[in-house]
Amino acid sequence: MDGDQMVLVTGGSGFLGGWCLVELLRRGYRARTTIRDLSREQEVRAMRSEVDAEDRLEVRAADLTRDQGWAEAIEGCDYVLHVASPFPPAQPKDPDELIVPARDGTLRVLRESLAAGVGRVVVTSSVAAVRHGGNSGRPGRELTELDWSDPDNLELSPYVRSKTIAERAAWDYMRAEGAEEKLVTVQPGAIIGPVLGRDRSYSLQAVERMLTGRMPGLPALGFSFIDVRDVAALEVGALTAPEAAGQRLIAAGRFLWLSDVAAILRERLGPDARKVPRRRVPNVVVRAMARFDPEVRSVTGDLGVKTAYSMENAERRVGWSPRPVEETIVECARSLLGQSAAAPAASPA
Repeated sequence: MDGDQMVLVTGGSGFLGGWCLVELLRRGYRARTTIRDLSREQEVRAMRSEVDAEDRLEVRAADLTRDQGWAEAIEGCDYVLHVASPFPPAQPKDPDELIVPARDGTLRVLRESLAAGVGRVVVTSSVAAVRHGGNSGRPGRELTELDWSDPDNLELSPYVRSKTIAERAAWDYMRAEGAEEKLVTVQPGAIIGPVLGRDRSYSLQAVERMLTGRMPGLPALGFSFIDVRDVAALEVGALTAPEAAGQRLIAAGRFLWLSDVAAILRERLGPDARKVPRRRVPNVVVRAMARFDPEVRSVTGDLGVKTAYSMENAERRVGWSPRPVEETIVECARSLLGQSAAAPAASPA
């Protein structure tokens, strides 16, 4: 591809953002990324050490909650990958703590992208914006890009509502500007894979807790896992794929219960999986714990719920195919174990 093309990645210090930078640089693009605090610039540059492209990476400061810096960050860019979004470990009491920055931050990026003449913007949404609609409860039915969660359903978690409202706002804005064909949204499932830095997604934390023994038992929870490298490849591919224009692209692999993940870890890692739990935790116990733990409370609505998604639209329009989830789980675990082993030991008191 043309090495003169510049792509902005918002949130380059994050798990997915870091891999998007790696994918762009591997493909020969010039990349620019935004982070809230420039004190993390060297950390971001270290993430892309898999690619020898120091002269093709720029780092700028910009915050999704403020206007400052966005025009300068996007100026001169051919494309934008909007990856940055708030994801707290526990759901806030006030949903607007998540909804407002997710929605307004997305609109800031889109406004400045159109003003700068960017060719296409790929926004990272989530299957959370797909799975909680009126048809999601039909047994055996795969959800598609035509399905939407209901943002007015106050029983949904603030995170689910924030992702849905932000994505809806993106489509409404681009449609009103006559620029719908310049937008693509990607709905990843539970993103795992090799780690580049210290940022942890919720899905990564689940695998890490199994390996370290901090998950004493296995609740009846499951996810549609996807490799972070495959999501990055899809998003970068969607920047230029003609048929991806104006599309929603689901990236959510085969559904696995946490007990399935634990079994794969024990089978493939041997002694390194000695702390992975075997005992299953009854739903009634999880719900009792949720009364005192906000983090547990945020997932109780998913207990025992199995959801399947179709990735046909992404596969067909971008020519994309993800790797087997078992391979990803093992590589993710080995990466986490390697990072833990490389961490400096605590100094004695």
